[in-house]
Amino acid sequence: MNHLVTSRSIVVGVDGSEASAAALRWAAEQAAALRADVVAVHAWEATAPRVAPYAPVSVRPTPAQERDAAARLLTETLRRALGPRTAGAVRAELVEGQAVRVLLNRARGALMLALGRTVHGQGDAPDVGPVGRECLRHASVPVVAVPAPGPGTVPPRAVPRPSSAGGAEGPSDQVRAARGVPLRPGAR
Repeated sequence: MNHLVTSRSIVVGVDGSEASAAALRWAAEQAAALRADVVAVHAWEATAPRVAPYAPVSVRPTPAQERDAAARLLTETLRRALGPRTAGAVRAELVEGQAVRVLLNRARGALMLALGRTVHGQGDAPDVGPVGRECLRHASVPVVAVPAPGPGTVPPRAVPRPSSAGGAEGPSDQVRAARGVPLRPGAR
């Protein structure tokens, strides 16, 4: 699949969880505020190597069935997170491969990578999971871990697009705006 990720893109890892749906919603709000687009990426791997060789053939899905299931998961998560109609600035990508490698590759050159995270009740410590940990360790762009909505969780809000006299902002201001740091008056 031909992928085009620009410095005006926010890449979102989608795994079908409520946490990834929350990351999609957050990324869509950020993208609107920053005039960026969203690239929703679902990485899937063939399960054939993980199925016991003595398992009946009926248990082993074909690669086409696995791809169709992955496409449904991505489509359903997009619908659940963003509604039946997604704006033209949201692009879905289904990629076969290891999730960490796919996400790091797709995020290269993007504005940021957004991932969902859950809270597991152990002192409310957020867990980004093994894929999130590896992305945090190796990403070449900022990684945002968006919490899944839960009891008493306030969903994160998008950073409003700063008004500037000249229009365009510099890259450092884009990053600061994405992190929620107020911009200097008149900054570009």
